[in-house]
Amino acid sequence: MKLLAFLPVAAMLAILTSCGNSGKPTTSNNDTMSNSNPFFTESKLPFQAADFDHIKNGDFKPAIEEGMKQQQAEILKIADNPDTPTFENTFVAMEKTGQLLRRVSGVFGLVTSANTNPELQKLQEEVAPKLAANTDAIYLNTKLFKRVETIYNQRVQLKLDQESTRLVEYYYQKFELAGAKLSDADKDSLKKLNKEEASLSAKFTNQLLAAAKAGSLIINDKAELAGLSDGAIEAAARDAKTANQPGKWLISLQNTTQQPALQSLSVRATRQKLFESSWNRAEKNDSNDTRATISRIAQIRAKKARLVGFANFATWTLQDQMAKAPEAVEQFFSKLVPAATAKAKSEAADIQAVIDQQKGGFLLQPWDWDFYAEQVRKAKYDLDENQIKPYFELNNVLQNGVFYAANLLYGLTFKERKDIPVYQKDVRVFEVFDKDSSSIALFYCDYFKRDNKTGGAWMDNMVIQSKLLGTKPVIYNVCNFTKPAEGQPALISYNDVTTMFHEFGHGLHGIFASQQYPSLSGTSTARDFVEFPSQFNEHWAIDPQVFKHYATHYKTGELMPQALVDKIKKAATFNQGYALTELLAAADLDMQWHTLTANDPLQDVDKYEAEALHKTHLDLPQVPTRYRSSYFLHIWSNGYAAGYYAYLWTEMLDDDAFAWFQEHGGLTRENGQRFRDMILSRGNTLDLAKMFSDFRGHAPNIEPMLENRGLVPEKKK
Repeated sequence: MKLLAFLPVAAMLAILTSCGNSGKPTTSNNDTMSNSNPFFTESKLPFQAADFDHIKNGDFKPAIEEGMKQQQAEILKIADNPDTPTFENTFVAMEKTGQLLRRVSGVFGLVTSANTNPELQKLQEEVAPKLAANTDAIYLNTKLFKRVETIYNQRVQLKLDQESTRLVEYYYQKFELAGAKLSDADKDSLKKLNKEEASLSAKFTNQLLAAAKAGSLIINDKAELAGLSDGAIEAAARDAKTANQPGKWLISLQNTTQQPALQSLSVRATRQKLFESSWNRAEKNDSNDTRATISRIAQIRAKKARLVGFANFATWTLQDQMAKAPEAVEQFFSKLVPAATAKAKSEAADIQAVIDQQKGGFLLQPWDWDFYAEQVRKAKYDLDENQIKPYFELNNVLQNGVFYAANLLYGLTFKERKDIPVYQKDVRVFEVFDKDSSSIALFYCDYFKRDNKTGGAWMDNMVIQSKLLGTKPVIYNVCNFTKPAEGQPALISYNDVTTMFHEFGHGLHGIFASQQYPSLSGTSTARDFVEFPSQFNEHWAIDPQVFKHYATHYKTGELMPQALVDKIKKAATFNQGYALTELLAAADLDMQWHTLTANDPLQDVDKYEAEALHKTHLDLPQVPTRYRSSYFLHIWSNGYAAGYYAYLWTEMLDDDAFAWFQEHGGLTRENGQRFRDMILSRGNTLDLAKMFSDFRGHAPNIEPMLENRGLVPEKKK
């Protein structure tokens, strides 16, 4: 996932800030603060990396507040400029504003999602509405919009270069969608709604983090953990001790509905308890219950959409996406749902047959799926997850898989930097060197799960690339893999392997950024394009040349036997009916929440969710949605509102792009360079549909996606 918003403000109203040199605070009474607060001056570390050795919780609030103050002064200066509007005195000037705010927000967004604490959570909720107001003060400034509109109307005559023209069009649409053309009264109404939504989104994030922590399953009897590996049991004991539950075992929750341990736990009652802990984590009628929060967020978004002149939030927010309209998304889904659910039902029948054969005496339930699906996989493909994990040691996957593929395709090399401060002891930092040995980026990776870390996996920038500002990218990847017990190797699943490749694909998109303007740099693209480079990068995890370089036994160093490799490939489409159906259910649920109208009342969350899934035939009882509404972090806080479909949309793009590679010799430096030049280095400087078609030679074709998912009948292959 690309984290699209560092704070829960309206996703389409990204804060107008940039990186680079910062002036001193604008008022003299901040002189003392500027000397002691590390954010008030540009970091002296390589790439302006954050100096975590000197950053304290108390530094964030004054830096954020002063950053907003500085930016507003800079914006007013541009808006009130008596000179005739020009590209330089309006657009370039805007790109240079807010440098202090961007510097602090890049770090604040990281620590509040990956290493938070009660003080930061409280501050997050406090500053969210202020930041929303700061954004509104920019995009709802009538004088500023008139300057933007003037240049927009003159853009053809001005004969700007391609990137500058794109910047003008980008800003004009952003102002227009933000409500710049509204009456003053409607602007005031919109501002109030933006503030409330920002506050509720921040509240949701913190409620969910607390709910997930409180929802961890505590086990009193080790026998209930039958089926887990010794290492997993040791880790559960360690986590229980850390949670002040010595002598017990703790299984913490990942952000998805299904939990990794469900694949191995042989005690059905334990599986059910773990599943229900996950399913009900945010629905316990306590302070962490998110249902009232999200119901109001959905209502606010519908009201905002009506103010700006759209039928619903989805129609509004899709204006700047590749899909353009909810109807296009629905049409896309219509090509997937029948095949996905049919295959899921077939898979369920196979699993039920195993249960019956073993005289289980029960009907398949969601908490049984992963456990018995693993048995079906073993029977069909003779493949056991525990057979392959010893070949996937985390550091080896990183160095000899993820980094190695980047070297083969793009010529990159990596050097670990232990001299650069980190925000948590498990975090590692690497300097990235280009094919000509020039230093081009810093890459941070934070892979292990913690109870003060948001669930899931994501990438973002601490510093964004910009030629205008002279900044190079500082990128981070965050995941939630289970940390091994002390002294044990970090053995991960093949799914975790692909997650590492996925998030590093986002990283490459940021590392290769080569833009003049920060607003168009790197991953600053539409939601339904930004997941394309990341999902495309997953393909190299199984490429023979890459795979044999990292899939080595952690004890012996021996290559994974070819017979086992063949089994992994043969099983690639196994369980894809389930996997696609749970994803479609979540994506469709998101779209239905965001096609509510302003006239619709507050929704009963559970009732609305059930009716929505039933209406679209995605309510298979054995296949729960990947995220329930109540813990759907992507759409209520992380910028994917009416945009979760993007994962599937971009899967179509990435599979079709990979088909091009297959047609042209596969993994070669020449092909990698072409992908870098035409996709990874272009940022948002070109219409994204054209960017894709220029690379592929035609508009996106869904057939490669259907084939990779195993949804194309044999006769069509």
